[in-house]
Amino acid sequence: MPPPFCAVIFDLDGVLADSEPWWNQIDAKLLAEHGVNYRGEYHRNVLGVSYRLAVEFYRNAFHISAPVEELMRRRGAIATEFFANRVELFPAVKATLEQLHIMDLRLAVATSSVAASARPFLERTGIKGFFELIVTGDEIQRGKPFPDIYLYAAEKLNVPSDVCLVIEDALFGVAAAKAANMRVAAIPDTRFVDRCEYEKQADYVLGSFSEIPALVRRIGADR
Repeated sequence: MPPPFCAVIFDLDGVLADSEPWWNQIDAKLLAEHGVNYRGEYHRNVLGVSYRLAVEFYRNAFHISAPVEELMRRRGAIATEFFANRVELFPAVKATLEQLHIMDLRLAVATSSVAASARPFLERTGIKGFFELIVTGDEIQRGKPFPDIYLYAAEKLNVPSDVCLVIEDALFGVAAAKAANMRVAAIPDTRFVDRCEYEKQADYVLGSFSEIPALVRRIGADR
């Protein structure tokens, strides 16, 4: 029987931040600088992946000659502006984090977004203080779907992987957490993805962020 959770590790984009609708605009702005008229048609291909994998995908798909590092820097700069001024939290995030904090769980963020956009966003929205640890994509050489970011988070928290519950919205993120030997609760954004795909891969599939405390209690009661 698996041990109870003592740590909950959150993805940022699409989990805490209602940012996925904005990523099409971020990437459209990036690609427009290279003569591409992008309308979000490849959103699912880059949902939840590292900046490097995302820009490599676009570079190949649209035959862009600019170096990957240059595209990554520019994508990060554009994303930083959007996260500073436009992206907001999902409605239930603060109240749910307060409940989890009272339950004496250790909370962390592990996001593919870079520190320049993620950390100011968490500060601006008033939730940074809930998290004992924040790991961003620029701290990890291999991003999601590789497990590195979640393994690093567990190492920094000094907890075993199998006591961590990951909250994800993207299949690449689910794969990363499973590869790290962590249990995963997926909250698929049905504006962009099919919930059925997640039921095959995640341990739990939730309808909203506010369902997380009940899930943790239920799992504890089942032991």
